[in-house]
Amino acid sequence: MLKSLTVKFNKVNPMEGRTEKKLCPNLSSLSQPTIAQGDNQNEKEPLRSRTPITFEKSHSKGDNSTGENSLRGFTPNPDPECRAELTRTMAEMEKTRTGKEKPVSFKTKVLETSIINEYTDAHLHNLVERMRERTALYKKTLTEEENFPEVEANSQTAMSTDISPKQENNSKLKEHQDTFSFKPQRVPVKEHLRRMLLPRSIDSYTDRVYLLWLLLVTIAYNWNCWLLPVRLVFPCQTPDNKNYWIITDIVCDIIYLGDILLIQPRLQFVRGGEIIVDSNELKRNYRSSTKFQMDVASLLPFEVLYIFFGVNPIFRANRILKYTSFFEFNHHLESIMNKAYVYRVIRTTGYLLFLLHINACVYYWASDYEGIGSTKWVYNGEGNKYLRCFYWAVRTLITIGGLPEPQTSFEIVFQFLNFFSGVFVFSSLIGQMRDVIGAATANRNYFQACMDHIIAYMNKYSIPQSVQYRVRTWLEYTWNSQRILDESNLLENLPTAMQLSIALDINFSIINKVELFKGCDTQMIYDLLLRLKSTIYLPGDFVCKKGEIGKEMYIIKHGEVQVLGGPVGAQVLVTLKAGSVFGEISLLAKGGGNRRTADVVAHGFANLLTLDKKTLQEILLHYPSSKKLLMKKAKILLSQKGKTTQAIPARPGPAFLFPPKEETPRMLKVLLGNTGKVDLGRLLKGKRKTTTQE
Repeated sequence: MLKSLTVKFNKVNPMEGRTEKKLCPNLSSLSQPTIAQGDNQNEKEPLRSRTPITFEKSHSKGDNSTGENSLRGFTPNPDPECRAELTRTMAEMEKTRTGKEKPVSFKTKVLETSIINEYTDAHLHNLVERMRERTALYKKTLTEEENFPEVEANSQTAMSTDISPKQENNSKLKEHQDTFSFKPQRVPVKEHLRRMLLPRSIDSYTDRVYLLWLLLVTIAYNWNCWLLPVRLVFPCQTPDNKNYWIITDIVCDIIYLGDILLIQPRLQFVRGGEIIVDSNELKRNYRSSTKFQMDVASLLPFEVLYIFFGVNPIFRANRILKYTSFFEFNHHLESIMNKAYVYRVIRTTGYLLFLLHINACVYYWASDYEGIGSTKWVYNGEGNKYLRCFYWAVRTLITIGGLPEPQTSFEIVFQFLNFFSGVFVFSSLIGQMRDVIGAATANRNYFQACMDHIIAYMNKYSIPQSVQYRVRTWLEYTWNSQRILDESNLLENLPTAMQLSIALDINFSIINKVELFKGCDTQMIYDLLLRLKSTIYLPGDFVCKKGEIGKEMYIIKHGEVQVLGGPVGAQVLVTLKAGSVFGEISLLAKGGGNRRTADVVAHGFANLLTLDKKTLQEILLHYPSSKKLLMKKAKILLSQKGKTTQAIPARPGPAFLFPPKEETPRMLKVLLGNTGKVDLGRLLKGKRKTTTQE
């Protein structure tokens, strides 16, 4: 009971500024701090933070713990006066709440008769009145459904880790209010945009979602470009289907409006070499551009004139001004396509069809102006209107001929202008088509010109046909495999950083597999990638021969090579595949150890990366630690090879004409002594024994 009473005292904020006589030290110590805080909180706290008071007894574990914490000021054994005073206080509070006096036990009556505290009784009555006023005001506030101001967290409360029981109860009450509050809340526009997950800035060159949006805008733009002339001239818009046309127009206008308000103000731009991503700067840049002016002009609502002149598509002619998005879509689409010339051909064909479409619409307008079927030149009104007019436009622009002669002056002038514009436009489109196709085949034409020059050179000097055939095979395979004859010349104009990025994507996976370069400096590997040269070998070509001076190291990129050996040099010792390295001993060895130790032949078409000795030495000058590591690996390789792998030096004079000495037979090896020479005495002695036996 004492614990429950203490909790209820902690929930109340009584008045401030009064002093009381401390008849009971425990009670005064409990009530005075609460009194000292009461009026300040009543004056400063908003109504939302005020909590109604209930006097129900709490039997939960949390309330018990709270009561225990609040009773720390009590002595373990309070005197009878304090106990009687607390009992009377509780009875007064219960009587005030229910309005009826509950039956009091005999022990309580005895304790009450022994204590007379008028100040405590008056103080409790005042406290109950204040609670009633507070509860009434709180109920009135809830019924009126006023908008409570948000309670800002106090900085000192945020810094502290201890939360009082009153604050916990206030937070629970707020959650209870939010749960049972059915008042709709307005979500701001920024919150809607945040939920749509629109980025703060858009990179127009790499964002594929932006490309899809441009496709949607381009579809809306083409709808207006192609169908507005048809609706304006041909009788296709009727009162029966007018609503469908209007709904489609509204959808296109919504796409235009979304592009102006949501997408275009978020596009990144470059200023002084810096990519601007700030939202305010992006909006300011778009609003100051010519594109913004054209977009706004394309969305001016001239449709309000429908009220006075009826639904006429001529009032939507300004929608064609949004041509910038159409050309931007074409530019971005070409930049990501592998064969952009295919799209250029399709786009040029679309331009031609659009001009024919406009000419067909103009011809029907002229026929309607003169009168359908009034002369032989105009449209006679038979068949499908659009197809007949489009057929006439094709014959006029391409100047096929066989058209009926114009009769009136209007028809003559119209036909003259049509012929003139047709010749000019058609010739321009044909020239553009030729340029597109020529640009698409420019590399192939360059390769064919190089091949013709090389063949002419070989024919001039009477090169054998077998050699010419191998040259043609090399040129054809090189072109088909990499679409260029020399890769190094293609990347010369690029910055070093871009060259390194391309080299990493192409060759780093191969270099990373090479055991020789494992443990070396990463930057040295990057320098090696920039110096590697690609060479293609035909089937049967010798990559290197035994005994020649080694000046290059080879890394297999594609294909296979075979290492030959044996007495005749035709035995396949090992087959090396992609990622293998050979020739490194000749490149790293010193003191005459740079001769090739075996023949290496290409097995099929092989693409090898070569690194010459001079380039490697220049790179290793800047990386001494990597140089030591490579030299250590070279010594290990040389020790593994031994004397059997040492190259045979070329004999001076005409001795190279004689074949090398054959291997000693096994029977003679048995007779060899420690010095490596045959014992002639043993041979003669054995011969004598054989003769005597005979």
